[in-house]
Amino acid sequence: QFQLAESGGGSVETGGSLRLSCGASSYAYSCVGWFRQTPGNERERVALFLIGAGETKYADSVLGRFTISEDDAKTTMYLQLNNLQPEDTAAYYCGAVSRPADSRTVISGCSWEYQYWGRGTQVTVSS
Repeated sequence: QFQLAESGGGSVETGGSLRLSCGASSYAYSCVGWFRQTPGNERERVALFLIGAGETKYADSVLGRFTISEDDAKTTMYLQLNNLQPEDTAAYYCGAVSRPADSRTVISGCSWEYQYWGRGTQVTVSS
C-alpha cells in the first residue's frame, strides 16, 4: 500500500534544480523524510523532518544543496534540490512515521522504521 504520493521528478543537467513534492501532512505524522535509491543499492536517507522538534537532518552528500520544508497549510512536504550532480540520479521516495512516535523513533531522531511510503519519483541528472 502506498499512502503517500511524490511528484516533481524529471531530467536536468548538472547544476540544475528540481522541487519534489509529497502529500504528507505534518498534522498526521511524527516524521517525514526523503530517501533515494538506485538499482542494486539500499535506500539512502537524504533529508528528514522531525516534526515534533521542528528540526531537519540531512545526509552529508546533500548538505547545503537540498532543503526539506513544508507548505504553510502543513499538508505538503517539499524537497528542494539545487546544484544537482550526476550522482544524485535516483528514484526519490517520501516516507512518514505515524503519530505518536515510539521511543525508538524519538531516540534515533526519526531514523527508525517508516510505515508509510510513496511510489517514488525519478530524478535524472546528466553531465
